[in-house]
Amino acid sequence: MDAATILVVDDEQPIVDLVASYLTAEGFGVHRAFDGPSALNMARSLRPDLVILDVMLPGLDGIEVCRRLHQETAVYVLMLTARADEVDKLIGLSVGADDYLTKPFSPRELVARVKAILRRARTPLEKNAERPVLQFGEISIDPERREVQRGGCQIDLTPREFDLLYAMASHPGRVFTREELLRRVWGPDFAGIDRVVDVHVGTLRRKLEDDPDGAPLLQTVRGVGYKFVGGQR
Repeated sequence: MDAATILVVDDEQPIVDLVASYLTAEGFGVHRAFDGPSALNMARSLRPDLVILDVMLPGLDGIEVCRRLHQETAVYVLMLTARADEVDKLIGLSVGADDYLTKPFSPRELVARVKAILRRARTPLEKNAERPVLQFGEISIDPERREVQRGGCQIDLTPREFDLLYAMASHPGRVFTREELLRRVWGPDFAGIDRVVDVHVGTLRRKLEDDPDGAPLLQTVRGVGYKFVGGQR
């Protein structure tokens, strides 16, 4: 397998250079950007496997860059933030970030997170070509194409949103705890908070359940977790 390409984006050049040196030593192909607009342009042209993206950037902040990236690509994103409060982390994750690190961080930990994301990204659903297309009324979930359609119209999901939806929809009616979903979708190496599951479920609901009078697809089981009910009342 070819070495993964990683785009490192931060407005502090010493941080970019430090991160790039560690990633290069691990055999990754590394590119650099120092502001939001440059990050978007480079991501569009390079099509990296993963973007390491600081939240606070000139031109466009990292949250907006992440949101735009996931409108156009399926790139994986690891966000860096100087803010320790949970709200900023969850905002980032709600627009498709796959993981986060709070500054100051250990470069070795960052490299470990990068490897974990790339390892998880290449294994969950693509590995098994026998997984069936799931159909629930107007909703179809195709693991081969990694596409979700409602009434023939495609719904854009991030890679992690798709994996989470397919994991639950493969067992309709089964209740999953947050810990189970973290292991299945984010993998056993994920070191973040379990509320990332809540954020992604909320995003899936906004994208899939836009009819307030319609039956829900995802149901909260208080004190336990979530289950996929397939639009059945």
